[in-house]
Amino acid sequence: MIDIARLIEESTALGVTVTEAQAATLDRYVEHMIETNKNLNLTAITEPRDIEIKHLLDCIALCGVPELTSSVADVGTGAGFPGIVIKVLRPELELTLIDATAKKLGFIERICAELGIEVTTLHGRAEELARGEYREAFDTVVCRAVAPMCSLVEYCLPLVKPGGHLIAMKSPEAAGELAESGYAISLLGGGQPIVENFALPGGIERSFVKIKKISQTPPKYPRNGKNISKSPLKKR
Repeated sequence: MIDIARLIEESTALGVTVTEAQAATLDRYVEHMIETNKNLNLTAITEPRDIEIKHLLDCIALCGVPELTSSVADVGTGAGFPGIVIKVLRPELELTLIDATAKKLGFIERICAELGIEVTTLHGRAEELARGEYREAFDTVVCRAVAPMCSLVEYCLPLVKPGGHLIAMKSPEAAGELAESGYAISLLGGGQPIVENFALPGGIERSFVKIKKISQTPPKYPRNGKNISKSPLKKR
């Protein structure tokens, strides 16, 4: 389905080494995803070249980020991006894939069994999991296309251990979102965000927003999901 040689070459240009075996595994993953997508809405991106760029290479770029360490949670994983890609390329990491849709996690469990990779799946909403045993449980939390930064940090930072990192995959508009998010980040225990910009083939611009957790999140956060989305934490 995908062009394995091209994927390896373009991954190298992003600073990430992908072996032929890893690329072949990703190809099998994509084939299963597209087949399952006929009956379950996993992705609106279905053309092979678009999948290479907008799904695979976008996630492959994340695998070169040094803050990606030890135990990693992928919040709102959907079809498994970026979690499955991370596990294929960085098998030493412990991956937990979180989603509120059980059918999507069912697909992930089946494809991971088929590919012979081990991940943990969690069915639930991030803000609910963060009020229980998974509060401040992960060294790194990653998320992709989940929510605006003001809301995103309340969903995700409570899951991050002090000393760990939240890494949000964003478009270049992230800088504008961050301008409104400073209060929430600080309140929830985050440090000064670092934005790293990069480009995918075709001139598609992308960003990683990296936030180090420098202190514990106050017990009253996160709030319930409705309050998070309708009343983001902003300085009044």
